[in-house]
Amino acid sequence: MTGLAYWQSIGQCICVLYRFTEADMITTMIPTTFFAAVAAPLCDSSRLPHVIFWIWIHLLQFNVANQVLDPEEDGRNKPSRPIPAGLISIRNATILRWSLIPISLLLSAMYSTHVFSVSVVLSSLVIWYNELRAHEHWFSKNVMTAVGYSSFELGGTLVAGCKRSHLEPVAMIALALSVVIFATTLHCQDFKDEEGDRLIGRKTLPIVFPALARISVMVGLPLWSLCLACVWKIDVICSAAFVAYAGLIGVRFMMLQDAQADRMSCKLYSVSP
Repeated sequence: MTGLAYWQSIGQCICVLYRFTEADMITTMIPTTFFAAVAAPLCDSSRLPHVIFWIWIHLLQFNVANQVLDPEEDGRNKPSRPIPAGLISIRNATILRWSLIPISLLLSAMYSTHVFSVSVVLSSLVIWYNELRAHEHWFSKNVMTAVGYSSFELGGTLVAGCKRSHLEPVAMIALALSVVIFATTLHCQDFKDEEGDRLIGRKTLPIVFPALARISVMVGLPLWSLCLACVWKIDVICSAAFVAYAGLIGVRFMMLQDAQADRMSCKLYSVSP
């Protein structure tokens, strides 16, 4: 293999890996990275690439595990993903899926035993959520996703901090609030996948209780935003803007209910403060 062909092959592999996580850059990577940098707080700027890579490798582990489960569903609803797009075979994706567990654990062990422990929890949650089918019922799906998402934040926060085995009190409060808020609002992300979920028999909250799911978002988002404004003692003007933005997203979920509108509402929810 020539040098050019070698680097082209490497570039293609990186492209495939990125494609597994591309859809979650706005909804997961950016918000959790900002969370970690602020909650730790970031020890110095040199830690930021470590935070980004730690979150990304664990996100890659989850996404590959999720996408090898039902490639036929992705072929119908998300054909641009690597497996239905023909960029990687199911066999190779499965090998990648199980290889990412020791890779993630070894990476985490390089930082601290606490970061390693978070990686163990995340890897276990990935198996529980995917292979053990916790994603098929709305209650377990919401709780597992909330704990998993907060684990991304916890690991990233530990990697970002000066003491990688210690959390500041502010970070602990932020993580506790994060778990509760995500557990009660993360079904926002299920609206956009409702059609595909129905096809495979998945019982998400928008499918089982469609009206309640939308009402809970419309009411819950501004209420949680008001709660956060009080906890963090945000000034009146910023609090009003914060709550108003959350309220607008909630109203949007209630009033605009087609798949395209739900995808945009989900993005707005994911990048909300």
